[in-house]
Amino acid sequence: MPEYHRPVLLDQTIALLDPKVGGVFVDATLGGGGAAEAILEKLGPAGTLIGIDRDPDAVAAATSRLEPLPGRKIIVKANFASFAEVLVSAGVDRIDGALFDLGVSSHQLHGERGFSFMRDEPLDMRMDRSENTPNAADIVNSLSESQLADMIYRYGEERYARRIAKAIVRRRAQTRILTTGQLADAVVSAVPSEYRRGDIHPATRTFQAIRICVNNELQAVEKAIPAAVDALKPSGRLCVISFHSLEDRIVKRWFRKLSGCCECPPRLPECQCGARKIVNVLTAKPVTPNQSEIADNPRSRSSKLRCVEKL
Repeated sequence: MPEYHRPVLLDQTIALLDPKVGGVFVDATLGGGGAAEAILEKLGPAGTLIGIDRDPDAVAAATSRLEPLPGRKIIVKANFASFAEVLVSAGVDRIDGALFDLGVSSHQLHGERGFSFMRDEPLDMRMDRSENTPNAADIVNSLSESQLADMIYRYGEERYARRIAKAIVRRRAQTRILTTGQLADAVVSAVPSEYRRGDIHPATRTFQAIRICVNNELQAVEKAIPAAVDALKPSGRLCVISFHSLEDRIVKRWFRKLSGCCECPPRLPECQCGARKIVNVLTAKPVTPNQSEIADNPRSRSSKLRCVEKL
């Protein structure tokens, strides 16, 4: 089984999250337990760590890693979209802090789940393969050409979305697309030759779009951010690490709204967007990795860390 790597921006995250002895904290994207371990070391025997992850492999790995550490540990297999429900089930009313490390982990990329086009694998992409939900192959082979194009453009911000969708439909008419290699080949066949020579693989944005669609990732972030802020105690902190612009826009918008920044048109006589000042934004600009961390972990290069503190 592939190992879990050190979480990105870990030192900066712990500094901003500022876990205190005896506190109650939530790691809403538990992964291999690296960030949770660092939090527990600060909390001590009187502290409580609630870990959430929808991936059963992550739950098993983190449970094993955290077991020797002191403190109360509540590890739950769940989607972080159910943040509020998890706290109710755990009997926790208020928390001192929460962390979201969004996106797909290195472990999942190397776990033969179809997240990566670097190897030919079954086209699945579900974070939890036990869920009875459509996988990537189901989506690629069932959506209409226009639906595929809209999905790839919306979630992948792919400028050649329509050409790629047309190529996918043409390819699946010959045989169902069931592997990452088949999908990547279809994408590569659709884009201009100069696009294939770019800095990133031409299938990157398409794979991102399908993964986001399969796992309803953006909808989960939209639901979880306000739920986490609502659960914070006064002076409690929420840290969120995002890896692409779609996630970061949602986080930034929620943080602005919850810090009282009205987004209504200036001509409206009163606020209609629901902005209310219940947090202070601690990161005027997002924290990003330094060159040393990027060299050590190239996937960290696009990461952005934002933090708010409850009033």
